[in-house]
Amino acid sequence: MAATVTAVAAAVVAGVLAPSTTASAGPRPDVVQQRLDALVKQDGVPAALATVKDRDGRTRTYTAGVGDATTKAKVPVDGQIRIGSNTKTFTAVVVLQLVAEGRIGLDADVDTYLPGLVRGDGIDGRSITVRQLLQQTSGLPDYMNPAGVLGDSKRYTEPRELLDAALARKARFAPGARWEYSNTNYLLAGLIVQKVTGRPVGEEITKRVIERIGLRHTSFPLPGDMTIPEAHPKGYLLAADGSLRDYTELDPSWGWAAGAMISTNTDLTRFYEALLGGRLLPAAQLAQMRATVPADTLGTGVGYGLGLISRPLSCGGVAWGHGGAIPGYETSGGTTDDGRSVSISVTAFPGKDDTVQHEEQAVDAVLCR
Repeated sequence: MAATVTAVAAAVVAGVLAPSTTASAGPRPDVVQQRLDALVKQDGVPAALATVKDRDGRTRTYTAGVGDATTKAKVPVDGQIRIGSNTKTFTAVVVLQLVAEGRIGLDADVDTYLPGLVRGDGIDGRSITVRQLLQQTSGLPDYMNPAGVLGDSKRYTEPRELLDAALARKARFAPGARWEYSNTNYLLAGLIVQKVTGRPVGEEITKRVIERIGLRHTSFPLPGDMTIPEAHPKGYLLAADGSLRDYTELDPSWGWAAGAMISTNTDLTRFYEALLGGRLLPAAQLAQMRATVPADTLGTGVGYGLGLISRPLSCGGVAWGHGGAIPGYETSGGTTDDGRSVSISVTAFPGKDDTVQHEEQAVDAVLCR
């Protein structure tokens, strides 16, 4: 970028001082397209997609690569993708809405809503609060079994089965002692939403978030639905030998309230903008959501709030969002308090070891351009 700025500055000076016959400088390279092209070429992902909104409210969508690695079909513009752990932010919003309504206590223990359910080796729901679930400071072990998911991706799994898998493991640490990412926290948050409302968590997310702010291309899959309903690029696993395995159709039940949802980059930017703009939560609950604890395992200076991540930007300030990964797709993004927003997705996960880092670097480059 420094080289680009220098070249542009030199061209401007030449245009002023040189005779009128001097050729003018070409247009400035688009940093978004450059970054997407690099993800395809250098990281080996079949496709990369992005939506960017600038300070003036202008929104643009981008694509690179191919939507189908076999047929070489074009990438659908703003195609749907599985958004993985971005789902956690949607779940956290619903919990905090119920807190605002007086139906859930943020510092009430889990046993208040799920009596006797959470017990195990060093695990006791009477000593874990709802806040600690959303903040990822509960010490609960993760139920996730990546090898099992990749080996049998079309198997339907009940939430209780996932919880049993977690409770069969030892607690990671005492509640509140530190931060550690665990999908089990949001599994329990989803169960609490269902217990309090008497309705499925996907239905509550749809009613309270998706429909409320008009996210037309976002959904929480119904049980048994393994498809992506609208135009989408195929999602793959990138093997060590460079080959691709198609994971476009899978049963996302193992992700459930922690990672099952489908959306587009544009809808994701709208969601985070609406959330940070106060359209989904009262000021008190939004402030609680933005109160972070250090989450340095996610990167230097990164903080984790209540289902919301803050990342420092190289140009100053922070970007808010979450990000998510699920077999076939990985998404990174960020929204700033002054209105800049970007969401970038790639269609290979797991991919190369540093692909996620390259995505996050791309987000920083776009927001700081």
